[in-house]
Amino acid sequence: MEGGDTRNRADPGQLRPGRGTRDCSTQTDSKVQGHGPRLSEINLFTLLSLWMELFPQEQSEEDDHSQVRGMGLVVVRDSKVVGLHCSGPELHAGQAAIIQHGSCLNDCQLYFSRRPCATCLKMIINAGVSQISFWPGDPEVSMLRSTPTNQPNFHSHSPPDRVTEEAALDAVATEKLKSNSRPHICVLLQPLPPGLAQFISETSRECDFMQRVTDDDPELSTQELFNRERLRHLKHLSRQFLVEKSQQHRSILTRMGQENFSVEPYFSNLRNNMRELVEVLAAVAAGVPQSNYGFYREQRSTGAIPEPFPAKSLLPSHHEGLSQEEARHCIIQARLLAYRTEDPKVGVGAVIWAKGQSASSDRAGCLYLVGCGYNAYPAGSQYAEYPQMDDKQEDRQRRKYRYIVHAEQNALTFRTRDIKPGESTMLFVTKCPCDECVPLIRGAGVTHIYTTDQDRDKDKGDISYLRFSSLKSINKYIWQRSPSACLPSSPHHANGCVGKHSRQADQESHSNKKLCTNRSHHDSPTVS
Repeated sequence: MEGGDTRNRADPGQLRPGRGTRDCSTQTDSKVQGHGPRLSEINLFTLLSLWMELFPQEQSEEDDHSQVRGMGLVVVRDSKVVGLHCSGPELHAGQAAIIQHGSCLNDCQLYFSRRPCATCLKMIINAGVSQISFWPGDPEVSMLRSTPTNQPNFHSHSPPDRVTEEAALDAVATEKLKSNSRPHICVLLQPLPPGLAQFISETSRECDFMQRVTDDDPELSTQELFNRERLRHLKHLSRQFLVEKSQQHRSILTRMGQENFSVEPYFSNLRNNMRELVEVLAAVAAGVPQSNYGFYREQRSTGAIPEPFPAKSLLPSHHEGLSQEEARHCIIQARLLAYRTEDPKVGVGAVIWAKGQSASSDRAGCLYLVGCGYNAYPAGSQYAEYPQMDDKQEDRQRRKYRYIVHAEQNALTFRTRDIKPGESTMLFVTKCPCDECVPLIRGAGVTHIYTTDQDRDKDKGDISYLRFSSLKSINKYIWQRSPSACLPSSPHHANGCVGKHSRQADQESHSNKKLCTNRSHHDSPTVS
Protein backbone atom coordinates (compact mmCIF):
# COMPACT_ATOMS: atom_id res chain seq x y z
CA MET A 1 0.00 0.00 0.00
CA GLU A 2 1.27 3.45 -0.90
CA GLY A 3 1.70 5.48 2.25
CA GLY A 4 0.66 9.10 2.80
CA ASP A 5 2.63 12.02 4.16
CA THR A 6 0.25 12.83 6.98
CA ARG A 7 1.01 11.29 10.36
CA ASN A 8 -1.99 11.73 12.60
CA ARG A 9 -2.11 11.15 16.28
CA ALA A 10 -5.18 11.39 18.44
CA ASP A 11 -5.53 15.10 19.06
CA PRO A 12 -6.91 16.17 22.44
CA GLY A 13 -8.02 19.35 20.75
CA GLN A 14 -10.63 17.30 18.92
CA LEU A 15 -12.49 17.12 22.21
CA ARG A 16 -13.25 20.79 21.94
CA PRO A 17 -16.46 21.53 20.05
CA GLY A 18 -16.01 23.11 16.66
CA ARG A 19 -12.31 22.40 16.24
CA GLY A 20 -11.49 20.20 13.27
CA THR A 21 -15.11 19.09 12.92
CA ARG A 22 -18.15 20.27 11.00
CA ASP A 23 -21.50 19.37 12.43
CA CYS A 24 -23.46 18.98 9.23
CA SER A 25 -26.86 17.37 9.38
CA THR A 26 -27.47 14.12 7.58
CA GLN A 27 -30.09 15.94 5.52
CA THR A 28 -29.43 19.67 5.60
CA ASP A 29 -26.72 22.18 6.22
CA SER A 30 -27.12 23.39 9.80
CA LYS A 31 -25.98 26.95 9.11
CA VAL A 32 -28.96 28.26 11.02
CA GLN A 33 -29.38 27.17 14.61
CA GLY A 34 -32.28 24.80 14.97
CA HIS A 35 -35.39 24.97 17.12
CA GLY A 36 -34.22 23.31 20.30
CA PRO A 37 -31.35 20.97 21.22
CA ARG A 38 -30.31 18.07 19.04
CA LEU A 39 -27.51 15.53 19.00
CA SER A 40 -24.48 16.41 16.93
CA GLU A 41 -23.43 13.96 14.24
CA ILE A 42 -20.32 13.01 16.18
CA ASN A 43 -22.21 12.23 19.36
CA LEU A 44 -24.98 10.36 17.53
CA PHE A 45 -22.51 8.09 15.75
CA THR A 46 -20.58 7.56 18.98
CA LEU A 47 -23.76 6.65 20.87
CA LEU A 48 -24.76 4.18 18.17
CA SER A 49 -21.32 2.53 18.40
CA LEU A 50 -21.59 2.23 22.18
CA TRP A 51 -25.05 0.71 21.91
CA MET A 52 -23.95 -1.74 19.18
CA GLU A 53 -21.27 -3.05 21.54
CA LEU A 54 -24.14 -4.17 23.78
CA PHE A 55 -26.05 -6.04 21.07
CA PRO A 56 -27.74 -8.99 22.84
CA GLN A 57 -25.94 -12.32 22.77
CA GLU A 58 -25.66 -15.44 24.83
CA GLN A 59 -22.74 -15.15 27.21
CA SER A 60 -20.36 -18.10 27.06
CA GLU A 61 -17.88 -19.15 29.69
CA GLU A 62 -15.03 -18.43 27.28
CA ASP A 63 -16.11 -14.79 27.03
CA ASP A 64 -15.57 -14.33 30.75
CA HIS A 65 -11.88 -15.15 30.38
CA SER A 66 -11.23 -13.74 26.92
CA GLN A 67 -8.75 -10.92 26.56
CA VAL A 68 -10.58 -9.54 23.51
CA ARG A 69 -13.43 -7.22 24.42
CA GLY A 70 -16.59 -6.75 22.38
CA MET A 71 -16.76 -3.79 20.05
CA GLY A 72 -19.42 -1.67 18.39
CA LEU A 73 -18.78 -0.01 15.03
CA VAL A 74 -20.69 2.54 12.92
CA VAL A 75 -19.71 3.01 9.29
CA VAL A 76 -20.56 6.46 7.89
CA ARG A 77 -20.39 7.78 4.33
CA ASP A 78 -21.41 11.33 3.41
CA SER A 79 -22.87 11.81 6.91
CA LYS A 80 -25.15 8.78 6.50
CA VAL A 81 -24.95 5.51 8.43
CA VAL A 82 -24.22 2.67 6.01
CA GLY A 83 -23.19 -0.02 8.48
CA LEU A 84 -23.79 -1.09 12.09
CA HIS A 85 -21.54 -3.87 13.35
CA CYS A 86 -20.54 -5.62 16.55
CA SER A 87 -18.03 -8.23 17.60
CA GLY A 88 -19.13 -11.86 17.49
CA PRO A 89 -17.82 -15.26 18.51
CA GLU A 90 -15.51 -15.41 15.46
CA LEU A 91 -15.20 -11.95 13.94
CA HIS A 92 -14.23 -8.64 15.47
CA ALA A 93 -16.46 -5.70 14.50
CA GLY A 94 -13.76 -4.32 12.18
CA GLN A 95 -13.39 -7.68 10.45
CA ALA A 96 -17.16 -7.96 9.99
CA ALA A 97 -17.17 -4.52 8.35
CA ILE A 98 -14.34 -5.52 6.00
CA ILE A 99 -16.20 -8.69 4.94
CA GLN A 100 -19.49 -6.89 4.32
CA HIS A 101 -18.26 -3.62 2.76
CA GLY A 102 -14.79 -4.44 1.36
CA SER A 103 -13.42 -1.69 -0.88
CA CYS A 104 -16.65 0.28 -0.38
CA LEU A 105 -15.10 1.45 2.90
CA ASN A 106 -12.96 3.81 0.83
CA ASP A 107 -13.50 7.41 2.07
CA CYS A 108 -15.83 6.23 4.87
CA GLN A 109 -15.62 7.36 8.48
CA LEU A 110 -15.59 4.69 11.18
CA TYR A 111 -16.74 5.20 14.77
CA PHE A 112 -15.56 2.50 17.20
CA SER A 113 -16.78 2.05 20.76
CA ARG A 114 -13.13 1.46 21.78
CA ARG A 115 -9.74 1.38 20.10
CA PRO A 116 -9.56 -1.46 17.54
CA CYS A 117 -6.82 -4.06 17.68
CA ALA A 118 -3.92 -4.12 15.22
CA THR A 119 -5.45 -7.05 13.32
CA CYS A 120 -8.52 -4.96 12.45
CA LEU A 121 -6.73 -1.64 12.12
CA LYS A 122 -4.31 -2.78 9.42
CA MET A 123 -7.18 -4.03 7.23
CA ILE A 124 -9.26 -0.91 7.81
CA ILE A 125 -6.35 1.39 6.94
CA ASN A 126 -5.68 -0.70 3.84
CA ALA A 127 -9.32 -0.28 2.73
CA GLY A 128 -8.78 3.48 2.43
CA VAL A 129 -11.11 4.86 5.09
CA SER A 130 -10.76 8.59 5.61
CA GLN A 131 -11.25 8.79 9.37
CA ILE A 132 -11.27 6.49 12.39
CA SER A 133 -12.65 7.64 15.72
CA PHE A 134 -12.59 5.60 18.92
CA TRP A 135 -13.20 5.90 22.64
CA PRO A 136 -9.83 5.60 24.43
CA GLY A 137 -10.94 3.52 27.37
CA ASP A 138 -9.99 -0.11 27.75
CA PRO A 139 -9.11 -1.16 24.15
CA GLU A 140 -10.31 -4.14 22.14
CA VAL A 141 -7.34 -6.21 23.29
CA SER A 142 -8.11 -5.49 26.91
CA MET A 143 -5.54 -4.13 29.29
CA LEU A 144 -7.85 -4.98 32.15
CA ARG A 145 -8.02 -8.68 31.34
CA SER A 146 -5.58 -10.65 33.40
CA THR A 147 -4.27 -13.14 30.88
CA PRO A 148 -4.91 -14.69 27.47
CA THR A 149 -6.97 -17.88 27.48
CA ASN A 150 -4.00 -19.94 26.25
CA GLN A 151 -2.21 -19.70 29.61
CA PRO A 152 -3.76 -22.48 31.71
CA ASN A 153 -1.62 -21.86 34.83
CA PHE A 154 -3.09 -18.42 35.40
CA HIS A 155 -4.03 -17.77 39.04
CA SER A 156 -7.13 -15.66 39.69
CA HIS A 157 -5.39 -13.71 42.46
CA SER A 158 -3.10 -11.98 39.95
CA PRO A 159 -3.52 -8.16 39.75
CA PRO A 160 -6.59 -7.32 37.59
CA ASP A 161 -4.77 -4.51 35.73
CA ARG A 162 -1.76 -6.64 34.83
CA VAL A 163 -0.74 -5.94 31.25
CA THR A 164 -0.17 -9.16 29.36
CA GLU A 165 2.44 -9.48 26.68
CA GLU A 166 -0.25 -9.79 24.01
CA ALA A 167 -1.95 -6.53 25.00
CA ALA A 168 1.36 -4.68 25.17
CA LEU A 169 2.48 -5.90 21.74
CA ASP A 170 -0.90 -5.02 20.24
CA ALA A 171 -0.69 -1.50 21.70
CA VAL A 172 2.74 -0.97 20.12
CA ALA A 173 1.61 -2.29 16.73
CA THR A 174 -1.58 -0.22 16.79
CA GLU A 175 0.32 2.95 17.62
CA LYS A 176 2.79 2.37 14.79
CA LEU A 177 -0.04 1.69 12.33
CA LYS A 178 -1.76 4.87 13.48
CA SER A 179 1.36 6.99 13.18
CA ASN A 180 2.05 5.86 9.61
CA SER A 181 -1.47 5.80 8.23
CA ARG A 182 -3.25 8.02 5.76
CA PRO A 183 -6.61 8.11 7.59
CA HIS A 184 -7.16 10.68 10.28
CA ILE A 185 -7.24 8.63 13.50
CA CYS A 186 -8.57 10.61 16.42
CA VAL A 187 -11.01 10.87 19.30
CA LEU A 188 -14.16 12.79 18.46
CA LEU A 189 -16.30 13.63 21.47
CA GLN A 190 -18.25 16.81 21.97
CA PRO A 191 -19.93 18.31 25.02
CA LEU A 192 -23.71 18.19 24.84
CA PRO A 193 -25.49 21.44 23.94
CA PRO A 194 -27.03 23.21 26.94
CA GLY A 195 -30.33 21.66 27.92
CA LEU A 196 -30.01 18.58 25.69
CA ALA A 197 -29.52 16.08 28.52
CA GLN A 198 -32.61 17.36 30.33
CA PHE A 199 -34.57 17.44 27.07
CA ILE A 200 -33.70 13.81 26.31
CA SER A 201 -34.57 12.72 29.82
CA GLU A 202 -37.95 14.48 29.76
CA THR A 203 -38.94 13.29 26.29
CA SER A 204 -37.82 9.73 27.06
CA ARG A 205 -40.00 9.71 30.16
CA GLU A 206 -42.97 10.91 28.07
CA CYS A 207 -42.35 8.98 24.84
CA ASP A 208 -44.95 6.70 23.25
CA PHE A 209 -43.45 3.59 24.86
CA MET A 210 -43.72 5.03 28.36
CA GLN A 211 -47.11 6.52 27.53
CA ARG A 212 -48.44 3.07 26.71
CA VAL A 213 -47.34 1.83 30.13
CA THR A 214 -49.09 4.78 31.78
CA ASP A 215 -52.27 4.21 29.76
CA ASP A 216 -52.39 0.58 30.86
CA ASP A 217 -51.86 1.44 34.51
CA PRO A 218 -52.81 5.06 35.35
CA GLU A 219 -51.88 4.53 39.01
CA LEU A 220 -48.29 3.68 38.12
CA SER A 221 -45.73 6.40 38.84
CA THR A 222 -44.07 6.92 35.46
CA GLN A 223 -41.41 9.05 37.12
CA GLU A 224 -40.44 6.27 39.52
CA LEU A 225 -40.40 3.65 36.77
CA PHE A 226 -38.28 5.83 34.51
CA ASN A 227 -35.83 6.75 37.26
CA ARG A 228 -35.46 3.11 38.27
CA GLU A 229 -34.80 2.03 34.67
CA ARG A 230 -32.41 4.94 34.06
CA LEU A 231 -30.32 4.22 37.14
CA ARG A 232 -30.14 0.53 36.26
CA HIS A 233 -28.87 1.32 32.76
CA LEU A 234 -26.53 4.01 34.04
CA LYS A 235 -24.84 1.59 36.40
CA HIS A 236 -24.36 -1.01 33.67
CA LEU A 237 -23.20 1.46 31.01
CA SER A 238 -20.77 3.19 33.33
CA ARG A 239 -19.21 -0.14 34.20
CA GLN A 240 -18.95 -0.98 30.48
CA PHE A 241 -17.47 2.24 29.12
CA LEU A 242 -15.98 4.28 31.96
CA VAL A 243 -12.91 2.80 33.58
CA GLU A 244 -13.84 2.81 37.25
CA LYS A 245 -10.81 4.65 38.62
CA SER A 246 -9.27 7.72 37.02
CA GLN A 247 -5.76 6.58 37.83
CA GLN A 248 -6.40 3.22 36.21
CA HIS A 249 -7.69 5.00 33.12
CA ARG A 250 -4.56 7.15 32.96
CA SER A 251 -2.44 4.02 33.17
CA ILE A 252 -4.31 2.42 30.26
CA LEU A 253 -3.88 5.53 28.12
CA THR A 254 -0.16 5.59 28.82
CA ARG A 255 0.26 1.93 27.92
CA MET A 256 -1.63 2.52 24.66
CA GLY A 257 0.72 5.34 23.73
CA GLN A 258 -2.00 7.93 24.43
CA GLU A 259 -0.11 9.90 27.09
CA ASN A 260 -1.38 13.18 25.63
CA PHE A 261 -4.86 12.34 26.86
CA SER A 262 -3.60 11.83 30.41
CA VAL A 263 -2.74 15.52 30.73
CA GLU A 264 -5.22 17.92 32.27
CA PRO A 265 -7.59 19.44 31.28
CA TYR A 266 -7.92 16.99 28.40
CA PHE A 267 -8.27 13.96 30.63
CA SER A 268 -11.13 15.44 32.66
CA ASN A 269 -12.84 16.68 29.49
CA LEU A 270 -12.51 13.23 27.97
CA ARG A 271 -14.21 11.49 30.87
CA ASN A 272 -16.84 14.20 31.33
CA ASN A 273 -17.87 14.06 27.67
CA MET A 274 -18.16 10.28 27.78
CA ARG A 275 -20.05 10.43 31.07
CA GLU A 276 -22.57 12.77 29.42
CA LEU A 277 -23.05 10.33 26.54
CA VAL A 278 -23.48 7.42 28.95
CA GLU A 279 -26.17 9.37 30.80
CA VAL A 280 -27.94 10.15 27.52
CA LEU A 281 -27.84 6.50 26.47
CA ALA A 282 -29.21 5.43 29.85
CA ALA A 283 -32.12 7.87 29.53
CA VAL A 284 -32.97 6.80 25.98
CA ALA A 285 -32.87 3.11 26.94
CA ALA A 286 -35.01 3.78 30.02
CA GLY A 287 -37.75 5.11 27.74
CA VAL A 288 -38.36 1.53 26.60
CA PRO A 289 -38.81 -0.25 29.95
CA GLN A 290 -38.15 -3.97 30.06
CA SER A 291 -40.48 -5.10 32.81
CA ASN A 292 -43.66 -6.81 31.55
CA TYR A 293 -43.63 -5.13 28.12
CA GLY A 294 -42.43 -6.15 24.68
CA PHE A 295 -43.36 -6.42 20.99
CA TYR A 296 -46.23 -8.79 20.23
CA ARG A 297 -47.69 -9.74 16.88
CA GLU A 298 -51.23 -8.83 16.00
CA GLN A 299 -53.55 -11.48 14.68
CA ARG A 300 -54.35 -10.65 11.10
CA SER A 301 -58.05 -11.43 11.50
CA THR A 302 -58.76 -8.56 13.89
CA GLY A 303 -55.47 -6.74 14.32
CA ALA A 304 -56.24 -6.73 18.01
CA ILE A 305 -55.09 -9.64 20.14
CA PRO A 306 -51.44 -10.30 20.95
CA GLU A 307 -50.44 -13.72 19.74
CA PRO A 308 -48.75 -16.14 22.15
CA PHE A 309 -45.17 -16.76 21.10
CA PRO A 310 -43.58 -20.16 20.65
CA ALA A 311 -39.95 -20.90 21.28
CA LYS A 312 -37.58 -20.24 18.39
CA SER A 313 -37.30 -23.94 17.67
CA LEU A 314 -41.03 -24.09 16.89
CA LEU A 315 -40.92 -21.32 14.32
CA PRO A 316 -40.39 -21.87 10.56
CA SER A 317 -36.75 -22.53 9.80
CA HIS A 318 -36.51 -19.74 7.22
CA HIS A 319 -37.35 -17.11 9.80
CA GLU A 320 -36.40 -17.82 13.38
CA GLY A 321 -37.63 -14.47 14.65
CA LEU A 322 -36.06 -11.95 16.99
CA SER A 323 -35.86 -12.21 20.74
CA GLN A 324 -37.51 -9.46 22.75
CA GLU A 325 -34.03 -8.26 23.72
CA GLU A 326 -32.99 -7.91 20.07
CA ALA A 327 -36.21 -6.12 19.11
CA ARG A 328 -35.86 -3.75 22.03
CA HIS A 329 -32.21 -3.08 21.15
CA CYS A 330 -33.19 -2.11 17.59
CA ILE A 331 -36.01 0.22 18.66
CA ILE A 332 -33.55 2.02 20.97
CA GLN A 333 -31.31 2.51 17.94
CA ALA A 334 -34.27 4.24 16.31
CA ARG A 335 -34.86 6.32 19.44
CA LEU A 336 -31.25 7.53 19.33
CA LEU A 337 -31.68 8.57 15.70
CA ALA A 338 -34.80 10.54 16.66
CA TYR A 339 -32.69 13.01 18.66
CA ARG A 340 -30.99 14.14 15.47
CA THR A 341 -34.35 15.30 14.12
CA GLU A 342 -35.00 18.60 12.38
CA ASP A 343 -38.67 18.53 13.33
CA PRO A 344 -39.26 21.22 15.96
CA LYS A 345 -42.12 19.30 17.55
CA VAL A 346 -41.73 15.53 17.22
CA GLY A 347 -38.56 13.54 16.63
CA VAL A 348 -38.98 10.19 14.87
CA GLY A 349 -36.29 7.61 14.19
CA ALA A 350 -36.35 4.51 11.99
CA VAL A 351 -33.94 1.65 11.35
CA ILE A 352 -34.40 -1.22 8.88
CA TRP A 353 -32.71 -4.61 9.28
CA ALA A 354 -32.89 -7.60 6.93
CA LYS A 355 -32.60 -11.18 8.10
CA GLY A 356 -30.36 -13.05 5.68
CA GLN A 357 -30.13 -16.75 5.02
CA SER A 358 -26.72 -17.17 6.67
CA ALA A 359 -25.10 -15.69 9.74
CA SER A 360 -22.34 -13.11 9.30
CA SER A 361 -20.41 -14.49 12.30
CA ASP A 362 -20.68 -11.23 14.20
CA ARG A 363 -22.99 -10.81 17.15
CA ALA A 364 -25.86 -9.54 14.99
CA GLY A 365 -26.05 -13.02 13.46
CA CYS A 366 -28.16 -13.00 10.30
CA LEU A 367 -29.11 -9.32 10.58
CA TYR A 368 -27.88 -6.87 7.95
CA LEU A 369 -28.51 -3.13 8.04
CA VAL A 370 -30.73 -1.89 5.22
CA GLY A 371 -31.02 1.75 6.22
CA CYS A 372 -31.81 4.22 8.95
CA GLY A 373 -33.09 7.77 9.17
CA TYR A 374 -34.91 10.44 11.10
CA ASN A 375 -37.41 13.10 10.09
CA ALA A 376 -35.67 16.04 8.43
CA TYR A 377 -36.00 18.62 5.69
CA PRO A 378 -34.88 17.76 2.13
CA ALA A 379 -31.17 17.28 1.48
CA GLY A 380 -29.26 20.40 0.50
CA SER A 381 -31.58 22.89 2.17
CA GLN A 382 -30.57 25.08 5.04
CA TYR A 383 -32.03 24.41 8.43
CA ALA A 384 -35.10 26.59 9.14
CA GLU A 385 -35.46 27.41 5.43
CA TYR A 386 -38.83 25.69 5.49
CA PRO A 387 -41.78 26.37 7.82
CA GLN A 388 -41.14 25.50 11.46
CA MET A 389 -44.63 26.00 12.86
CA ASP A 390 -46.50 23.12 14.46
CA ASP A 391 -50.15 22.20 13.94
CA LYS A 392 -51.40 24.95 16.27
CA GLN A 393 -50.50 27.58 13.69
CA GLU A 394 -53.67 28.85 12.00
CA ASP A 395 -51.99 29.57 8.68
CA ARG A 396 -51.72 26.13 7.07
CA GLN A 397 -49.15 27.39 4.56
CA ARG A 398 -46.70 27.91 7.40
CA ARG A 399 -46.89 24.35 8.70
CA LYS A 400 -44.11 21.80 8.34
CA TYR A 401 -46.05 18.78 7.10
CA ARG A 402 -45.72 19.27 3.34
CA TYR A 403 -41.97 19.87 3.56
CA ILE A 404 -40.46 17.53 6.11
CA VAL A 405 -39.22 14.08 5.03
CA HIS A 406 -40.32 11.32 7.41
CA ALA A 407 -37.93 8.96 9.17
CA GLU A 408 -39.21 5.91 7.27
CA GLN A 409 -38.84 7.78 3.97
CA ASN A 410 -35.23 8.71 4.71
CA ALA A 411 -34.42 5.15 5.80
CA LEU A 412 -35.79 3.80 2.51
CA THR A 413 -34.27 6.54 0.34
CA PHE A 414 -30.74 6.17 1.71
CA ARG A 415 -30.80 2.41 2.16
CA THR A 416 -27.45 0.63 1.93
CA ARG A 417 -28.67 -2.56 0.25
CA ASP A 418 -31.65 -3.70 -1.77
CA ILE A 419 -34.64 -5.33 -0.10
CA LYS A 420 -34.66 -8.85 -1.49
CA PRO A 421 -37.93 -10.67 -2.23
CA GLY A 422 -38.59 -13.45 0.25
CA GLU A 423 -36.15 -12.01 2.79
CA SER A 424 -37.48 -10.91 6.16
CA THR A 425 -37.05 -7.13 6.31
CA MET A 426 -37.85 -5.46 9.62
CA LEU A 427 -38.66 -1.79 10.15
CA PHE A 428 -38.27 -0.39 13.67
CA VAL A 429 -39.87 3.04 14.00
CA THR A 430 -40.54 5.11 17.10
CA LYS A 431 -44.05 6.22 16.07
CA CYS A 432 -46.90 4.54 14.25
CA PRO A 433 -46.38 4.94 10.47
CA CYS A 434 -48.63 7.60 8.99
CA ASP A 435 -50.80 7.34 5.87
CA GLU A 436 -48.06 8.96 3.78
CA CYS A 437 -45.54 6.23 4.71
CA VAL A 438 -47.70 3.08 4.74
CA PRO A 439 -47.81 2.68 0.92
CA LEU A 440 -44.03 3.20 0.72
CA ILE A 441 -43.37 0.59 3.40
CA ARG A 442 -45.62 -1.93 1.65
CA GLY A 443 -44.22 -1.13 -1.81
CA ALA A 444 -40.60 -1.41 -0.64
CA GLY A 445 -41.13 -4.99 0.47
CA VAL A 446 -40.87 -4.54 4.23
CA THR A 447 -42.26 -7.68 5.88
CA HIS A 448 -42.30 -6.75 9.58
CA ILE A 449 -42.98 -3.51 11.46
CA TYR A 450 -42.08 -2.94 15.11
CA THR A 451 -43.66 0.19 16.56
CA THR A 452 -46.13 1.70 19.01
CA ASP A 453 -49.74 2.40 18.13
CA GLN A 454 -50.45 5.44 20.28
CA ASP A 455 -51.53 7.49 17.24
CA ARG A 456 -53.26 4.65 15.48
CA ASP A 457 -56.57 5.49 13.74
CA LYS A 458 -56.18 9.20 14.47
CA ASP A 459 -56.79 11.94 11.92
CA LYS A 460 -54.93 15.09 12.85
CA GLY A 461 -55.79 17.03 9.73
CA ASP A 462 -52.34 17.58 8.28
CA ILE A 463 -51.24 14.06 9.17
CA SER A 464 -53.31 10.95 9.74
CA TYR A 465 -52.75 7.37 10.86
CA LEU A 466 -55.80 5.65 9.38
CA ARG A 467 -54.11 3.19 6.99
CA PHE A 468 -51.99 1.34 9.52
CA SER A 469 -54.87 -0.75 10.88
CA SER A 470 -55.84 -1.93 7.39
CA LEU A 471 -52.26 -2.98 6.57
CA LYS A 472 -52.72 -6.75 6.25
CA SER A 473 -49.74 -7.81 4.14
CA ILE A 474 -47.11 -6.98 6.79
CA ASN A 475 -46.58 -8.56 10.20
CA LYS A 476 -47.13 -5.86 12.82
CA TYR A 477 -45.48 -6.07 16.24
CA ILE A 478 -46.93 -3.59 18.69
CA TRP A 479 -45.31 -2.46 21.92
CA GLN A 480 -47.63 -3.66 24.68
CA ARG A 481 -47.91 -5.54 27.93
CA SER A 482 -46.76 -9.13 27.93
CA PRO A 483 -49.68 -11.59 27.89
CA SER A 484 -48.11 -13.42 30.85
CA ALA A 485 -48.18 -10.20 32.89
CA CYS A 486 -51.96 -9.83 32.60
CA LEU A 487 -53.71 -11.42 35.56
CA PRO A 488 -57.11 -13.14 35.20
CA SER A 489 -58.33 -11.32 38.29
CA SER A 490 -58.45 -8.06 36.37
CA PRO A 491 -61.84 -6.35 36.93
CA HIS A 492 -61.97 -5.38 33.26
CA HIS A 493 -61.93 -8.78 31.61
CA ALA A 494 -62.35 -12.32 32.80
CA ASN A 495 -59.58 -13.74 30.61
CA GLY A 496 -57.07 -10.93 30.70
CA CYS A 497 -56.77 -7.18 30.91
CA VAL A 498 -57.66 -4.26 28.72
CA GLY A 499 -55.21 -1.35 28.79
CA LYS A 500 -56.31 2.25 28.49
CA HIS A 501 -55.31 4.08 25.36
CA SER A 502 -54.57 7.63 24.38
CA ARG A 503 -57.26 7.14 21.75
CA GLN A 504 -59.81 7.11 24.56
CA ALA A 505 -58.64 10.55 25.61
CA ASP A 506 -59.62 11.75 22.14
CA GLN A 507 -63.09 10.23 22.64
CA GLU A 508 -62.59 7.86 19.73
CA SER A 509 -64.17 4.42 19.82
CA HIS A 510 -62.22 1.55 18.31
CA SER A 511 -62.97 -2.12 18.17
CA ASN A 512 -59.31 -3.12 18.18
CA LYS A 513 -58.36 -2.38 21.77
CA LYS A 514 -55.60 -4.71 22.84
CA LEU A 515 -56.57 -7.72 24.94
CA CYS A 516 -53.85 -9.37 27.00
CA THR A 517 -54.62 -13.07 27.21
CA ASN A 518 -53.72 -15.15 30.22
CA ARG A 519 -52.03 -17.94 28.27
CA SER A 520 -48.73 -19.51 29.17
CA HIS A 521 -45.77 -17.52 27.90
CA HIS A 522 -42.14 -18.48 27.37
CA ASP A 523 -39.72 -16.83 29.81
CA SER A 524 -37.65 -15.50 26.91
CA PRO A 525 -40.22 -14.90 24.15
CA THR A 526 -39.35 -14.42 20.51
CA VAL A 527 -41.09 -12.34 17.93
CA SER A 528 -41.59 -14.23 14.70
